[in-house]
Amino acid sequence: MSTPALRRVVRRETHSPRTVAVFVAVILLVLALAYIGLEITLSLASQPALLLGPAAGWAWLVGLPTAQPAGLVIAGSVVLALIGLVFVWQAVAPGRLPKHVLDAGDRAVVVDNGVIASALAQHLTEETGIARENITVGVGHRSVDVTVRPGAGIPLDRSDVQAAAEAELATYRLARPVRTRVRIETPTEKEGEL
Repeated sequence: MSTPALRRVVRRETHSPRTVAVFVAVILLVLALAYIGLEITLSLASQPALLLGPAAGWAWLVGLPTAQPAGLVIAGSVVLALIGLVFVWQAVAPGRLPKHVLDAGDRAVVVDNGVIASALAQHLTEETGIARENITVGVGHRSVDVTVRPGAGIPLDRSDVQAAAEAELATYRLARPVRTRVRIETPTEKEGEL
C-alpha cells in the first residue's frame, strides 16, 4: 500500500464520516431556532408565551449570575461545557468502522471484522474439534476475544487454543497487530445434566 491514492481509499473504507453527529447537531439547532422564532412570533402577536417570552428570557439570562445560587449556575455551565466537549470530540476524533486492513503489497484489501471472526472461529472448530456454536470470536480494532465452551468432560488447554488462534491470525497478515485473548468456559453442573 504505497501510493497516496491507495492510502486514501483505505482511510475512506476504514473510517466513518461524522454524519450522525452533524445530523444531531443540526436538528438540535433547528429545534432551538424554531422555538425562539415561535416565541418571538407569539410576543409580536401579543399572545402569551409557551414557556418563556423573549423579554422575560433575556431578563432571566442577564440576571442569571446574581439571581440564581452560584452552584446552580456552575452546574449548568459544566453541563453545557461537557455537551460542547462531546461535539468537539466528535468533530476531531476519527470514527473507526469495524474493519481491518490486510497487508497485500500494492493492493488495498479491507476486511470486515465479522469476516475475520467467522474465519477464525471456523479454523478453531477444525483445530479443536469443538462444535462451531460453542466457539465465539469477537474482533475489535486492537484485540481478538475467543470464548470456547467445550462440553462436559472435554479437556481443552487454553494455551493450545491461543497458539492456534495466533497462528491463524498471522496468516491473515493484518496491517495492525492485534492482541489475542482466549477464555475457556467450563460448563456448570446443570448444563452437564441437560
